[in-house]
Order: sequence, then structure tokens, then C-alpha cells
Amino acid sequence: MKKYFNLFDLSQKVDYRTEILSGLTVAMALIPEAVAFALIAGLSPLTGLYAAFMMGLITSIFGGRPGMISGATGAIAVVLAPLALTYGVEYVFAAVVLAGLFQVIAGVLRLGKLMRLVPHPVIFGFVNGLAIIIFMSQMDQFKTESGQWLQGTSLYLMLGLVLLTMLIIWGLPKLTRVVPSSLVAILVVFGVVTAMQWDVRTVGDLASIKGGFPPFHLPLVPFTLETLRIIAPFSAIVAGVGLIESLLTLNIIDEITQTRGRGNKEAVAQGMANVLSGIFSGMGGCAMIGQSLINISAGARARLSGIVAAVMLLVFIMFGANLVEQLPMAALTGLMIMVAIGTFEWASLKTINKMPPSDIFVMVVVTGITAVLHNLALAVLIGVIIAALVFAWDNAKRIRARKHTDEDGVKHYEIYGPLFFGSVSVFNDKFDVQNDPEEVIIDFRESRVVDMSAIEALNKITERYQKAGKKVHLQHLSPDCRKLLKNADKIIDVNVLEDPNYKLVVDKI
Repeated sequence: MKKYFNLFDLSQKVDYRTEILSGLTVAMALIPEAVAFALIAGLSPLTGLYAAFMMGLITSIFGGRPGMISGATGAIAVVLAPLALTYGVEYVFAAVVLAGLFQVIAGVLRLGKLMRLVPHPVIFGFVNGLAIIIFMSQMDQFKTESGQWLQGTSLYLMLGLVLLTMLIIWGLPKLTRVVPSSLVAILVVFGVVTAMQWDVRTVGDLASIKGGFPPFHLPLVPFTLETLRIIAPFSAIVAGVGLIESLLTLNIIDEITQTRGRGNKEAVAQGMANVLSGIFSGMGGCAMIGQSLINISAGARARLSGIVAAVMLLVFIMFGANLVEQLPMAALTGLMIMVAIGTFEWASLKTINKMPPSDIFVMVVVTGITAVLHNLALAVLIGVIIAALVFAWDNAKRIRARKHTDEDGVKHYEIYGPLFFGSVSVFNDKFDVQNDPEEVIIDFRESRVVDMSAIEALNKITERYQKAGKKVHLQHLSPDCRKLLKNADKIIDVNVLEDPNYKLVVDKI
């Protein structure tokens, strides 16, 4: 009898053993990062752990991507750090609640579909930048508390344990997939260190994770416009960064699993999780690509793994802190390095000579901004802008005009390609107003009038022909183009030549 049951989705089979073991592994991997990110934001370690619990639980139950893991993240920590330093933790809680409301609104308005505008080179750059961030963040484990690199026996011991962890994670799946290799690696390294009684850095050396159930706590801030003025900019950035990172991670998991998540549902779930995180003493967060890949690589595909990870994290905090604090950081470091290796899109390097130079440039820029500034929203925004400008430039060069004069002496300009702000200049150069006959037809069968710049171009070319005492007609305009002209009738007066035999299918809005 197969140990498969349906959970939440009647069409989805759930392997309970895989889901539970994977969730346990993820819970262990969440602890050091949640603690580290809380410290980056200048907050208590429990603030990060409570956020990881609340974000992980709510998004696993209500999110749009089963198997994806959410928690406290470095991107959110970096945004909130100045607010925590200047105004204190209560303003952080308030900002997180407001950010969650922004995300819920974005999901309700179905803004998740805007992720379609993110081109693949931007996703490559985003993923590669995150892989570099994950890898570089592990280098701190090879340093002393004073910031000096480990030397001698301490360095060799750390390297040996990290390499042992990586070897198990890499090699065990080739032998068996009964249990997640990441969990086995952590337990083996823990067993070796305990048996040999080696003095190595442990989770407890970062900070104590012992605590209780996340306390319900409304932010103690004045409910005034001044408070809103203070937290609103931080909340907007947190909401934007969180949605971008979460929806891009969702797309990546979609590609790996060959399934399709629901971006708008995920946005609402992220918002709900942040609202609850803020009122249960958490720093907020978003999807975590590293922990999500650990989960997916272990074979988890359902919501149960994320629920188990969140619940086990809370169990560790409330009852198992003393044991978990003894876990060697070397094991978790090796695990995260393997995550970084798995996250990096190595295929992007293999195809670099086959990609257009503009795509390579976009990918490198996004990777650089992500890795250096740790500003994911800025990296993605700049990447999308560059890609859009390149697209506009390429399309601006594609406008063409085929010219001929019929037996009645009427000259025809058959336009090919979109007429928009980028192609207006090339479009204007196509016409020979002075030498054209008395009547001219501009045929848009293979073209579209896209924006107001195009309308103004038509206005200018009409004026040029009118000043020359010549008549110009526009032919084969699509219905949306005619609507643009009608809306702009106060600034342009052209003769649209009717063609009852011409039909054009246009997308419904």
C-alpha cells in the first residue's frame, strides 16, 4: 500500500515521509539565517525566528505555490535596519503590518501578472546574484568573532566538516533517496563532532533560540499621520521587495517542478503572513529561494513540508533549543554552499556566446546589483528597464515603408512595423512630401499606431502634406488605432479611408 494521501488539493498525491523529513531539514536550515537576518536588522534573534514561523506557516497553508518556503530574509532585513535603528522595534512591527496590507491589495488587484514583464535574462541575473549572496554569506563562518580568518587546526576542521557535509549531500542521492541527503549530512556531522568532542562553532554561538509561543503584540506606536509618514516608505519597499523575491522564486520553482503556481494567491498569502508576523512580534519576510530549493531538492511537492518546517521551528524554539543550539555551524554552512551551487544558473554561462549582447548585459547588471547592493527590487527594476529600452530600440528600427504609385496617379505608402515613440523619427523620413503626387494613401495593414507619439507623428505628416496642397488618407487602421485617433481628434484631423472589406482581429481588454 502506497503511503500517499491527499492534502488540500484532491488532485495532488502527498508522500508523507518525504514531506515530513524535508520539512524537518528545512526547519534546521531556517534557524541560523533567521537569527542572522534579525541581527542584521538590529533586532532580537527571536524576532527573526517568530517571523520565520509565521511566514512559513501562513504561506504554506494559503500560498499559491506548494513546496515554496517563506521566512525572514536578508532583503527585508536590510530595508528595515534603518527604521529599527532610528525609531525602534515597535515601528518595525507597524511597518511590517502595513507592508502586508499593501501585498494583500496587490494580490486582490491581480498585480502578480506584472511578473510576465520580467524577461528571462533578468531572472537569470536575479538567481545568479542570490546564489552569490548565499555563498558569500557563508564565508563569515570561516572567520573568528573579531573578523579574522580562521587559521591552523580550526580552519582545517571547519573545512573538513563543510566538505564532509557537501560530499554527503552530493553523493547520498546517487545511492538512495529514502531520506533527504541534507538531513543525513546534518545528523552525521553532528554525530561526528559529538563523538570526537571537537570544539567547533555551533548554532548557540550565534544567539540563543530559546523562547515561547510568539506573543500577540499590537505595535505600540501613535496612530497618527506622522507615524504613517514614517513607516509608509519602508512598508512600500518591503512590500515590493517581498513580492518581487517571492514571485520570482515561485517562477523558478514552477520551472523545476514543471507545474504552475498562482502568483496573485501567493501575494495575498504573503500579505496575510506579514500582517500576522507584525502583530506576533516578527520582523516579516518573504519567500526564501535557498530553503525552497532545499525543500524541492528533497522531493517535497506539497504544502505539508512547509507546514512541518514552520511547526518544527516553533517546537525547536519552545522545547528543543538546548539540542538545536549544539548543531555545528559547519553542517549548515556546507548545506547552504550546496544550495548556492544548485541555485546558480550554470546554463546561463554555457549559452553566453549564443545570447544577444543586450541579454548578456542585462543578466550581468542584475547579477552585479543583486550581489553587491543586496537590493533585489532595484536590480530587477533596472533589468526590466534596460530590457524594455533595448526592445524599444530594436522595434524602432523595424518600421518599413513599401512605396508604389497606382494607375490613377495615387501614391501608396505601405507601412510595416509598429509606429510608436521610438520609431517616429524613422517613420517621418520615409515620406517625400515635395515630390509626391496630389493624393497619397498611407496603408497601415501591417502596422499599428501604438501611442500618442505616433498620433502626433500622423498629425505632423498630415500638416506637411496640407501645407504642400496635397491630400493624405489613412487606410486599414485597426479598431484600436481608430479609437486612439478618435480620442485625439482635438489635436489631429486626418482623412481615414474606409475599407469595408478589411477586418482585423484585436485582443479584448
